[in-house]
Amino acid sequence: VQLQASGGGLVQAGGSLRLSCVGSGTIGSIDVMGWYRQAPGKQRELVASINRSDDKSNYVDSVKGRFTISRDNAKKTVYLQMNSLKPEDTAVYYCSQRIRLVGRLSYTDYWGQGTQVTVSS
Repeated sequence: VQLQASGGGLVQAGGSLRLSCVGSGTIGSIDVMGWYRQAPGKQRELVASINRSDDKSNYVDSVKGRFTISRDNAKKTVYLQMNSLKPEDTAVYYCSQRIRLVGRLSYTDYWGQGTQVTVSS
């Protein structure tokens, strides 16, 4: 299984970016999908997550009202729409998907390679 993240880049404050993360491999089903970020010198934090069962999403307080997470189960893809970006959003963003492989009963968390988001002031 591989998760391929894309969509990062350099943007001015107030701008927008859309991150995507596509899963590939022998994927049976995907439970929770999420986006994390890690800024230099800081711990990795959960930015947003979305459930499979009810599409309920959760956000860290600092991005509420600016970021929107969504998913396309058929495409094995999770998105993060980021609007009104601020310099403090600068970080490497990682996607995660909780995946059950074909023929398996349990779920395992898989991670993408990370995509850099830089917001200039």
